[in-house]
Amino acid sequence: MVQKVAVIGAGPSGLTSIKACLDEGLEPTCFESSHDIGGLWRFKEKPEPGRANIYQSVVINSSKEMMAFSDFPPLAELPNNMHHSEVLLYLRLYAKAFKLLQHIQFQTTVLRVRQTPDFAVTGQWEVETERGAGQRESHIFDAVIVCTGHFTQPHLPLRDFPGIESFEGRYFHSWEYRNTEGMQGKRVVVIGIGNSGGDIAVDISGVAEKVYLSTRSGAWVVSRVGRGGFPADLVGTSRMHVMIQKLFPSWVNRMVEKKLNEAFDHTLYGLKPKHGFLVADFLHRFLL
Repeated sequence: MVQKVAVIGAGPSGLTSIKACLDEGLEPTCFESSHDIGGLWRFKEKPEPGRANIYQSVVINSSKEMMAFSDFPPLAELPNNMHHSEVLLYLRLYAKAFKLLQHIQFQTTVLRVRQTPDFAVTGQWEVETERGAGQRESHIFDAVIVCTGHFTQPHLPLRDFPGIESFEGRYFHSWEYRNTEGMQGKRVVVIGIGNSGGDIAVDISGVAEKVYLSTRSGAWVVSRVGRGGFPADLVGTSRMHVMIQKLFPSWVNRMVEKKLNEAFDHTLYGLKPKHGFLVADFLHRFLL
């Protein structure tokens, strides 16, 4: 008997999970709470609670060759680093090519997932869903794949900012940011030098009176464009380069940091972090 699989979420992970199930002869049913595919990469004019959100100027840091699915090459006319609308286009083409949409139930929210009473014998799961009109249903599946993402809830630690309650200006999380509207002529501080922080600071700098980018630990600033004009994430990825990095990690780290400092001296700009480039969490690298 064909095993049934529930897939929760129709973003990139959800779409590839549907296809993987079909490739293995399984019967997937994807539940998507919104009206469309794309997840994070579907731009929303207004922030939607419980969903990941992006701003209008977002361009993906990974090159299209590195981010593309192995069985679906990106269109040649797409840029190396795609705008969010182009990433969504790629996902739509992927879903269409492999006939994935017919396996998705839109505007269907998963309320609960729990083991069935006879789970020890059957290994099955009960999935309770709700449609837009409040119609609830219970489904039984042999497996559940959760593809809901992890940037759905903004974290705004206001207790770490004494006096914030008396601040007369506007403060908000990057989750709420859409574009530069309302930033004209303002003095703005962006806290955090992750990819979003760097992006937003650059975005706002075109209209604001002054923009400050605050970082607690610094960051290695990496261009999206590498040697010879190739995407930076294609440089140093051959088997030979990987082997050298494993054999001589400290030497490779010094060489990479030396190259990055040729663009600008990280120490001079107060950006050099305590951690080395190769031992850093990727969130501590900011791509331009």
